[in-house]
Amino acid sequence: MSERTLRGKVAIAGIGETTYYKHGQSPDAEFKLALQAILAACKDAGIHPREVDGFASYGNDRSDGPRLAAALGVDELRFSNMHWGGGGGGVAAAVGNAGAAVQSGMANCVIAFRSLAQGQFARYGRGAQAAAAGGDDAFLAPYGLMSPAQRFAMKITRFMTEHGIRHEALRAIAMASYHHAQANPNAVMRGRPLSEEKYDASRWIIEPFHRLFDCCQENDGAAAVLVVPAERAKDLPQTPVYLLGAAQGGHHRSAAPVHNAPDYASAHFKTVARNLWEMAKLGPKECDVVQAYENFTGGVLLSLIEHGFVDPRTANEELVLDRLLAPGGKGKMPMNTSGGNLAECYMHGLEMVNEAVRQLRGTAINQVPGANVVAVLGGPMVTPVSSLVVGTEASL
Repeated sequence: MSERTLRGKVAIAGIGETTYYKHGQSPDAEFKLALQAILAACKDAGIHPREVDGFASYGNDRSDGPRLAAALGVDELRFSNMHWGGGGGGVAAAVGNAGAAVQSGMANCVIAFRSLAQGQFARYGRGAQAAAAGGDDAFLAPYGLMSPAQRFAMKITRFMTEHGIRHEALRAIAMASYHHAQANPNAVMRGRPLSEEKYDASRWIIEPFHRLFDCCQENDGAAAVLVVPAERAKDLPQTPVYLLGAAQGGHHRSAAPVHNAPDYASAHFKTVARNLWEMAKLGPKECDVVQAYENFTGGVLLSLIEHGFVDPRTANEELVLDRLLAPGGKGKMPMNTSGGNLAECYMHGLEMVNEAVRQLRGTAINQVPGANVVAVLGGPMVTPVSSLVVGTEASL
């Protein structure tokens, strides 16, 4: 019986993105932004847009596959996929689903993408605007839990309290992203460096996100990656970036409603991480770079621990700024090397996949020398969540 895996079977052949804008400042509509990113990914890969025959997205993306196919004039639409779940929990899953479609023969050239124009539509960070609260909200809103920051804060407070993790660990995560963004011309927060003093003096949001800089941005833009069979990628202009592992889902009752999950203080990656490393046939020690989705810095803390990058007992010593920087610093775990959701752009994490590809091509602005394996950890604390490991040919 042949092994069921994506490892080395498919590759990212092209990446694309728009200019990233502050919330409400895009001159273009959301659908146009999606088309711009897709066209850029096709150009990068040297593939005509009409050859695209599949689309995969997540987070209830409004730019649906059939409409994109019509606008691009694709010859044949063979795959159109949306990953369930809110926020960025599906960022790695969308790429994995694109890879699965290609590997299974359901499609040949699939775009995984995310498009957002929060100025055109509703803002993700704002609590629901409704006349009445229903479902989970009926149990949460009366107690003031209305926004994502409020809902996730309790999980992270529990975890940090149980393990004695100090706020300096969250500060290091934020400062690493802002440090890397200063060299990135497409980062929204370029030109706005973050110091310890500035972080400490910033206003509270909600404990433990007691600094403005612990929370992701809200942005307009789009990003895309183009996935093809591994053998085809070798004949295309760019250095192939291979999928080594992809996993999605959540552990036992991670989606239990009204904060009743038995493993409460979790990012929901425990079984996902196990399946990821099993497919990739490697572990966190073999990863040269980490792109960890920041909805909030506390979510990064949980993600890193549940994937095995950080030990909760030594998190205060491991999560210090020098260890997270590229290419300078001690570089033990260079992370979010383009600025991430905090400082480059909040494109629901798809921009982190693009940065993983640049690192492996050797073209990143904050390049980690000799990078061969990059992990992309999707949006934590929602369900389902997803993660991805990509690598160069040398990693196969």
